[in-house]
Amino acid sequence: MRTLAACACAVLRAAEPAAKVALSREYAALWRDGALEVGAGDEAPPDRPARPERPELKAPRDMPRRRAGASHAGRVALLHAVAHIELNAIDLAWDLIARFSSAMPREFSADWVEVAAEEAKHFSLLAARLRQFGAAYGDLPAHDGLWEAAAATAHDLLARLAVVPLVLEARGLDVTPAMILRMARFGDEESAAVLQTILDDEVGHVAAGARWFRFLCAARSLDPAATYRALVRENFRGTLKPPFNVPARAQAGLEPAFYDSLPLPP
Repeated sequence: MRTLAACACAVLRAAEPAAKVALSREYAALWRDGALEVGAGDEAPPDRPARPERPELKAPRDMPRRRAGASHAGRVALLHAVAHIELNAIDLAWDLIARFSSAMPREFSADWVEVAAEEAKHFSLLAARLRQFGAAYGDLPAHDGLWEAAAATAHDLLARLAVVPLVLEARGLDVTPAMILRMARFGDEESAAVLQTILDDEVGHVAAGARWFRFLCAARSLDPAATYRALVRENFRGTLKPPFNVPARAQAGLEPAFYDSLPLPP
């Protein structure tokens, strides 16, 4: 029987976004049908996932300032930036499975397969919306800092959960509502609807991260909030930026006690 771990590695080694999306859908369906066992050790995930030739990847400091105004170009820039995040999120979910699923209950794999499938859905929605603007993913440069969090936490699942779903994806809960309102104000209800779908799903992704973070803390007799704060300080280079979407974070199981004493930008 094919293993989920091997399938995860196949997604990570697929360079083209369309292939990542198609494989994510295929493997999620096979998993739901019981056609995959978890597996482990049959192959190691790459240190860095394969990427298409475009977009050009730049250091965050070298990225041009994005002005997400009402103009055609401004909306394309915003949607392209979110599409880049969602493409990375596909790989982050499969990397989590490839590295850590064998040591966890089967329900852990089930959660992250669904996360990966939803991230693929998000990228597809954004790519389709870009096409309606006469644009495509890859037309604009994108920053190359998103994989740093994965590399920094490849050694420890608890650290990975703290930084990826509970910092990076939780940040999406904070910033996406303003994007939705902006698009609606511009009269772009189609883009607003895509972003709303992403926001609704991301609450569940953060909730999965919080659930398994608490599971591991209980297994290691650790205080979840204190452990989260320590791991973020150790493994996340940035700072948390308010305002926070406190209701959405709480719905996902991430109460203020986790993040309200972490370093904030000056």
